[in-house]
Amino acid sequence: MRPDLHATRLALLEGATDVRAEMATSTEIARSPACEHAFVRPMFEEALAEVDGTPGARHDQPLAGLAFSVKDLFDIAGQPTPAGSAVLSHSPGAAADATAVARLRAAGGIPIGRTNMTEFAFSGVGVNPHFGTPRNPADDQAIRIPGGSSSGAAVSVATGAAFIGLGSDTGGSIRIPAALTGIVGFKSTARLVPASGALPLSTTLDTVCALTRSVRDAITAHEILADRRVTPGSAPLGAYRLAVPAQLFFDGIEDSVAAAFERSLATLSAAGARIERISLPLLDEIPALNATGGFSAPEAYAWHRLLLERSGAGYDPRVAQRIVKGATMKAHEYIELVRSRAAWIARFEQALAGYDALLSPTVPIAAPTLASVAPGEERDAEFFRVNALLLRNPSAINLLDGCAISIPCHSPGELPAGLMIWHAALRDDAVLAVALKAEAALKMR
Repeated sequence: MRPDLHATRLALLEGATDVRAEMATSTEIARSPACEHAFVRPMFEEALAEVDGTPGARHDQPLAGLAFSVKDLFDIAGQPTPAGSAVLSHSPGAAADATAVARLRAAGGIPIGRTNMTEFAFSGVGVNPHFGTPRNPADDQAIRIPGGSSSGAAVSVATGAAFIGLGSDTGGSIRIPAALTGIVGFKSTARLVPASGALPLSTTLDTVCALTRSVRDAITAHEILADRRVTPGSAPLGAYRLAVPAQLFFDGIEDSVAAAFERSLATLSAAGARIERISLPLLDEIPALNATGGFSAPEAYAWHRLLLERSGAGYDPRVAQRIVKGATMKAHEYIELVRSRAAWIARFEQALAGYDALLSPTVPIAAPTLASVAPGEERDAEFFRVNALLLRNPSAINLLDGCAISIPCHSPGELPAGLMIWHAALRDDAVLAVALKAEAALKMR
C-alpha cells in the first residue's frame, strides 16, 4: 500500500519526493486497471497542471498539494453533479464548490476526479448499472464489490490514487466500503461538517466525511472538513473503558468476520484495553422505530418526486424502488418518527454513560462477488439481502446521531473485515483517540 498522507507529507518536507512526482503517481494509479470505473469524471490533467503552476508552494499546508477524490454528489464549480445517475449527467454546472470541496482545496489538496457511487447514494453495495462498478482491490482473484455508496472513493484511496476520498455516510456509505476494502472510514457527528453543495439523500442522516489509509489521516481530514481541532489526548489504551454490545451486530455474521473481530478483541485486551461485554436492549428497538419506513426513503422521495415523474425510467430500478417507498409515509408517521428517535437517543446516551467507546464488527460479512449482486432481476433478491446486511450495523449509529470509525481488523491473506469504534453524538475525539491506539495495537500483532 502506498504511504499515507502523513508519511508522504513528511517525505515532501524532507525533500525525499516532490508534489509533481506524487501527483504523477496518483494519476498513473487512477488511470490503471485497478481504478477501472472508479472515476466518472477524471480531472487528471487539471491536477497535474495545478501542481505545475504552484511547485513547492503547499508544503506548509495540511494536504501539501496532494490528491483527493470527490464523490459524485458534491458540487465542483462549473461541473454537473450527477450523483452517480444518468438522469442528471447533463445538468447545469455548479456555481461554486461544495463547502467540503472548498475546505479541502483551501488546505492545499488538489482534486483528481469525481468518483463513482451507487446512484443517488441509496445502497451499501456499490453497484452502478450506468457507469460500471469499481472492483474491490483487496482481492486480485475474484471480482468483488467495493461496498457503497462511496464505492469509487474507497477504491481511489485503497489503490493509492488519492490520499483522501471525500464521501458521505447516511447509513454506512463511508464505513461499509472502508471495511470491505481494508481502509479507514470515519463518520463524524453529522452536525460538525456542513453539507452545503452536496446532493442529499436523507437530510436527517447524511454526514459529510472521508475515507483514508490511516486513523491519523482520518483526523486530518476531519479537522479540515469540520474546521475544528481534534484533541485525542495521550492516554494509553488501558485508560479507556470499552464495551461490546451483545445485540444486533452479530446476527448473521460470517465465520471469517467473527474470527477477525474476536482476534482483535484479544489483541486489544493484551495491549491493556478494558473491554466489557454488555447487554444493550435499546438496539432491539430499531426495527420498531423504523417500522413506518425510516428517514431515508421519505426524505429522498421529497427530493426526487418530480424528477421521478419526468425521468423515472432512467433510474437504476433498485434505487427507484427504494425511493418510491417513501411516498407511503404519512405526515403524522414522520412527525412521530422524529419524536420517537429523539427520545430513543436520549435513553441511549444515558445507557452509554461511563463508556469511552463501543466496539462492533463494521459489517457482518466479507465482500461478496460482483456476479452475485450485479444488475438483473434474477439477482434482486440476493442484492437486497446483501444490502440489508451491509447497512444494518453502521446505520444504527446514524440513527443514534453518533460518530463511528471503521479500521481494518483482518489478518494478512484474509478478505478485509472492519472493526467499528463508535459512540453517541459529539464524542468524536474519544472515538478517534481509541482508534489511534487500537490501530497501533492491531498493526503490531
